[in-house]
Amino acid sequence: MEDFRAIGRRLSNWGRWDNGDERDERGTTNLLTAERIVAAAGCISTGKVFDLGIPFGADGPQPGGGRINPVLLMSETGGDQEHFPGAFHYADYVFMPLQSASQWDGLAHVYYDDHLYNGFPASAVGPHGAKHCAIDAQAKGVTGRGVLIDVARYRGVDWLEMGDVITPDDLDGALARQGMRVQPGDIVAVRTGWRRKFLTDSDAAGFMAGEPGLGLACCEWLSAHEVAAVCSDNWAIEVLPGEVDGELLPVHMVLIRDMGMTLGEILDFEELSEDCAADGRYDFFCCAPPIKFRRAVGSPINPLAIK
Repeated sequence: MEDFRAIGRRLSNWGRWDNGDERDERGTTNLLTAERIVAAAGCISTGKVFDLGIPFGADGPQPGGGRINPVLLMSETGGDQEHFPGAFHYADYVFMPLQSASQWDGLAHVYYDDHLYNGFPASAVGPHGAKHCAIDAQAKGVTGRGVLIDVARYRGVDWLEMGDVITPDDLDGALARQGMRVQPGDIVAVRTGWRRKFLTDSDAAGFMAGEPGLGLACCEWLSAHEVAAVCSDNWAIEVLPGEVDGELLPVHMVLIRDMGMTLGEILDFEELSEDCAADGRYDFFCCAPPIKFRRAVGSPINPLAIK
């Protein structure tokens, strides 16, 4: 297998969207042009809305350790608030890792060889956050035409198994079966069925132990199709255990660090998948803006598909 660094050099988008001395920090979401967003609105014909996000709660997929499920901390419950005049009382708030459930990986989330996307130094990420390529660079949202590639349905299974590598042939085969084509600037949603497995088993440790997902060869496919962003119903986009001995998350390193592609993880395509299979339409208007956490390397999302 070709070294991931060589793949990254070949597919690199460093400098592609720079504007004079202003270095790009958005990456492939630059492909979400005004014209493509207008065209994507044509996907809306019935007004059906599909929630692609999983619930943010204590029963989520995080088994603990590096990331935990959201913790609801009611710093105020409305009690002992007699100092307010009249009937008013209030309550808040929640504590959580920014990437514990449905979320975007920002372009400062992953690096190798001491550089982030577009050549920014890894030292730009410190205890106070990312000075470059933070998630708020995507503030105008990941919005455009979405295409579901239902690999699990194409394979004829409820879900792919842990370690099952999705290849470009799988992506092409599923699209052909669906009668769909991916266009430049599309947001690609890859269904592995891994979310269905979690809903069936309720096993967070099993969900996070590994996963089916994209293989390294899919980086070339995503680049050739000029995909704006890719998301999946697993927790790391790519297959785990991975294909490269001694390297963790090489697909992340190529897509984020070299190509500048924002990744969406832990989404739920189950309701959308059933509807697409029923009406034969696998494209939709996708609206999935991040929350503008300054200097953060990722953000929770409530992604919507509208048909």
